[in-house]
Formats: sequence, C-alpha cells, structure tokens
Amino acid sequence: MSKRPTLDRRARSHLSYFMYIAHRYSGLLLACFLPIHFFILSQSLYGANELDHYLKLTDFWAIKVGEWGLVTLLTIHLVGGVRLLMIEFGTWHGLRKGWIQAAIVISIFFGLLFLVLAD
Repeated sequence: MSKRPTLDRRARSHLSYFMYIAHRYSGLLLACFLPIHFFILSQSLYGANELDHYLKLTDFWAIKVGEWGLVTLLTIHLVGGVRLLMIEFGTWHGLRKGWIQAAIVISIFFGLLFLVLAD
C-alpha cells in the first residue's frame, strides 16, 4: 500500500493554496449558515409578526458583523469558484496570481460595500 503524499512547506505557503483553503472553508461556513437562514424564512409561514420578531435581531451590532462576514464569505466562494472554472476550462496556463489577487480585492470590496450600505 502506498503512502499518501504530503505537501511540503513551499506548497502551503503559496497564494494558490491560500485560495484553495479560503474556497473550501467559505463553502463549509456557508453550508452551516443555510439551516439558520431556512429557519428564519420558515417563520414567515406563521405570519408577519413572527418573522419581524426574528428580523429585529439584525439590528444588533454582532449580527451586522456576522452579515458582513457572510457577504465576504459568499464573495470569496463565488470568485474562488469562478477562478477554479477558469483554471479547468480556460485557455490560460500557470497559477494566475493576478486572478487570486483580484479575488481577494473583490471580496474585500464587496464586504466593505455591504458595511457602508447596511442600515
């Protein structure tokens, strides 16, 4: 039986590995958010007052920070997924550090835009 290959320190310090990890963890954290999201949406079945009760929680600063994190995670996952699709189906070769840097900048931009536009 062959031993599983291990990554050396150079591979783990590369920007592509960072985007790989960011894409994986953002997807897992978004999957953890979905049951909460569906629960709050299901409260609308009991009437507008019940839904408003839960929506008032979004006025707290900790929830605003969580929403900012959610928007940032969603953007990281989206841009990271587009980057992976371009690697798989694109005509470019190499690691494309420019795409990785653009993904990080776009994610930060949309996270900050959410903070500015949030009431």
